[in-house]
Amino acid sequence: MKIRKAETKDINAILNLLKQVNLIHHNGRPDIFNIGTKYTYEQLVEIIDDDNCSILVANDNGKIKGYAFCIYQENKNDNILTDIKTLYLDDLCVDKNYRGKQLYDAVLELAKEKHCYNVTLNVWHLNESALKFYEKCGMKPLKICMEKIMD
Repeated sequence: MKIRKAETKDINAILNLLKQVNLIHHNGRPDIFNIGTKYTYEQLVEIIDDDNCSILVANDNGKIKGYAFCIYQENKNDNILTDIKTLYLDDLCVDKNYRGKQLYDAVLELAKEKHCYNVTLNVWHLNESALKFYEKCGMKPLKICMEKIMD
């Protein structure tokens, strides 16, 4: 597989993968997640053109088999946080028949190229396979978001 920056011609394939990811979340927490996609076609066009974001795609013989949405975040002159640049991995999906670490490793390389201090991400607790994957890649919890559903 070849990893490259996404182009507008990739959007329909990205949308199909986004549906797969959202279905995992919807099935796990239908009280929170609707059926659909995280982004619309138009929003993806904007993200592809945004200098503060990068979308990487895994291309296998002309077919998109995965994506990684990366957002650059920077703390500057915060009262309590140090000045660091972070690559926030907003979303990563690889077709279940092509799973591996290649796309994740490309995200780490991108973070190095952009002189980021760290790579962060959020993962839903219901997505056990994603949790295990990121732990296997050496990621550790940074903070924990908790909830109490009000009955």
